[in-house]
Amino acid sequence: MKALVLNSGGVDSTTCVAIAVNKYGKDNVITASLYYGQKHDKELKCAKKIAEYYGVRHIEQDISNIMKYAGEVCSLVKGSKDEILDLSYADQIKQNGEGRVGTYVPFRNGLLLSIATAFADSLFPGEEVEVFYGAHADDAAGEAYADCSPEFADAMDKAINIGTYGKIHINRPLIHMNKAEVVKTGLSLGVPYEMTWSCYHGGEKACGRCGTCIDRKHAFEVNGVKDPIEYEED
Repeated sequence: MKALVLNSGGVDSTTCVAIAVNKYGKDNVITASLYYGQKHDKELKCAKKIAEYYGVRHIEQDISNIMKYAGEVCSLVKGSKDEILDLSYADQIKQNGEGRVGTYVPFRNGLLLSIATAFADSLFPGEEVEVFYGAHADDAAGEAYADCSPEFADAMDKAINIGTYGKIHINRPLIHMNKAEVVKTGLSLGVPYEMTWSCYHGGEKACGRCGTCIDRKHAFEVNGVKDPIEYEED
């Protein structure tokens, strides 16, 4: 069995890298990062360093042309006129009701999983492969990110397995965990979280105010551990 891990350079996907390497060994794991037009590339640089840390092959792909209209509806990508809200996802849902948040990238995980599957089918010909992605329960809560839900993952897994003649499955090891449980899992595996980047802003230090920073900081606090990255207010 081989593994291809979608790694954005953040907490969740880097935890998936650790799980895959621990399960299959570094020689059977490839990581992949895709640039879809994000306003900064800090997380992608982190993903490359994380691959070097684990000694796995890493591939990168620019798909920003495919996502060139995403700025019409998503504040994360270049071309967007919307500001990234400095609110937790829970507060955004309280304020606006359930449903997609402003940082939802149109069908991103569907696209990334499809591309990762094509990579896996090409790079591991004739092999069975698990494609890992780091969706977790907090992202799916309140339908903030529909492409992080168990229902979405199950449907994509079925389609991908049929389309690859039964060779490839999606592995979503964090799908029923909250962020604190993800961090707990990663800490037990010795994940180098100091090498990761989660902040939506591309500053010298993480802002500590955006939704993903808030959730990340809280996850480490719940585990009684100081987040090893630097924040602007530190």
